[in-house]
Amino acid sequence: MVIENLKSKIDSIVSSQSTKEEKLQEICDYLKGEISYYDWVGFYFKNGDKEELKLAQYAGEETEHTIIPFGKGICGQVAVSNENFVVQDVSEQDNYISCGWKVKSEIVIPIFIDGENIGQIDIDSHTINPFSKEDEELLEYICKEITVFL
Repeated sequence: MVIENLKSKIDSIVSSQSTKEEKLQEICDYLKGEISYYDWVGFYFKNGDKEELKLAQYAGEETEHTIIPFGKGICGQVAVSNENFVVQDVSEQDNYISCGWKVKSEIVIPIFIDGENIGQIDIDSHTINPFSKEDEELLEYICKEITVFL
């Protein structure tokens, strides 16, 4: 993973004239296509005033988890904790919502605007223990950069 090249492409997507939805979709498609162990990439955002997340753009297999209550699963826990959550082996998590038998690990990074957690990027992998500090750094960068158009 050449993180600077990935960040450069993200910058060009963020600065494009596309709609918010198109930019988010392009980021999902780009990450899934560029990083071999990113098997599902998606954005969840707080659903209005409700204590739940709603699926927005994503790349990968369809999921039935389009609404996730705060506190449930990895995404729901990040909505409450406001902290990154890296799960190298989902079988070791009690509060995990399975998106499919192929998913072996997950990383979720919150998105903040003015100190408020408004959503997150969620990556599922079919590989156990694939995520590194570089993944966290890249995803934190994306979450910061996209706030300019959210």
